[in-house]
Amino acid sequence: MTQPKTDPRVQRTRKLIMDSFMELSSQKEFKDITVKDITAEAMINRATFYYHFEDIYDLLEKVLSEVLLVNLDFDYYQNNELNEEALVSIFIAITNFQKSLSNRCHRGYEDTIARIIREQLEIIFYKMLLKQHNIEEDAALKITAVILSWGIYGASVEWKRDSKQLLPEEFIKLAIPTIISGIK
Repeated sequence: MTQPKTDPRVQRTRKLIMDSFMELSSQKEFKDITVKDITAEAMINRATFYYHFEDIYDLLEKVLSEVLLVNLDFDYYQNNELNEEALVSIFIAITNFQKSLSNRCHRGYEDTIARIIREQLEIIFYKMLLKQHNIEEDAALKITAVILSWGIYGASVEWKRDSKQLLPEEFIKLAIPTIISGIK
C-alpha cells in the first residue's frame, strides 16, 4: 500500500533524494550521475527512488523547479502587483539561480533549465497581472505574461553572457521604464 504524497515520511524521503542529487551534482556532471549513485548517497533502494521520480531526468526537472521556486519566493510574488521593485527582485533571483547552476548540471541541459525558468516566470507574471487588473482570467494578460517571461529570461542570459559588467539590478533597471510603460 502506498503512502499519500502528503505523508511527512514521503516528503522527507523525497527531500533526501533531492538533497543527495544536489550533493552529487556539486561533485560531478549530471551525465555522470546514476540512479545507483543517488540511492547510495541517500541510503535508499531503487524502488524508493522510482516511487518518487520516473527517472533521473524527472528528478533533475523537479529539483530545478523547486530550487527556482525557493529563489523566486513564489508565494510572495503571486500575491503582489507587478512593479519596478518586483521586476528587479525577480531578475536578481533568476540571475542568482543561474549562477548557482554554473558549476552543477548546467552544461547540456540549458533547454530544460530555460523552459523551467520561463514556465515559472509565466505563472508568476500572469498571477501578478491578474491581481493588478483585479480580474480572474484574461487571454491578453496570459500572452503578456509569456512575453515577459521570455524577455526576463533572455535578459538574464544576456547579463550572464555580457561578462556581468553591471550588477543584475543595474542591468535590468535600464529596461524597466519601457517594460512598465508597456504593461500599463
